[in-house]
Amino acid sequence: KLYPASTTKILTAYVALKNGNLDDVVTVSANAANQASDSSVCELKEGDKITLRDLLYGLMLRSGNDAAVAIAEHISGSSEEFVVLMNAEAKALGATGSHFVTPNGLHDEEHYSTVYDMYLFMNAAVKSSRYTANYTDAAGNPVTKEWDSTNKYLMGTEPMPEGVTVIGGKTGTTGEAKYCLVQYNENTAKEPVISIVLKADSRDNMYLLMS
Repeated sequence: KLYPASTTKILTAYVALKNGNLDDVVTVSANAANQASDSSVCELKEGDKITLRDLLYGLMLRSGNDAAVAIAEHISGSSEEFVVLMNAEAKALGATGSHFVTPNGLHDEEHYSTVYDMYLFMNAAVKSSRYTANYTDAAGNPVTKEWDSTNKYLMGTEPMPEGVTVIGGKTGTTGEAKYCLVQYNENTAKEPVISIVLKADSRDNMYLLMS
């Protein structure tokens, strides 16, 4: 039983893909835009109009907590109702050691998972390192944002382990969860390998353990 932090967003994306239309235009609410300034955000503003597709890129690359709430509200009307879907989907995938409280993974004692359950979510969901989103703000002005992946392997700032190609993945960090990374890779035989590190004591050690 471990805290998954933002690796939660793997399941959030999976649920959104199953229940939403990528071309839906989502209007960002005040609630979604109102995220702690020191948390990971896409800098969405109340009234922004953005496709579900772009929100998912912001969710998985930028790890946007604002994107997570906007997605949840679009799919289910509220984060609370979306979490009901998350927990039902987790059980359907065979994840017996998980319970989710938020779509973004901000710390809650009752929001937890296991390494094996995270494997199940990653296996069900996966790819990309940089994305340019184009959307419209509340005043109708065009906005362009470039979101880089939080995964250093994909950005080329951390060397990939020999014989391994990193395809995609999701980082997560809170004070309680520590440094987390759920990753989808291929070996030299092009076989899929899902590798997971939870609760590393530093970002550098997270990559050391992952490698």
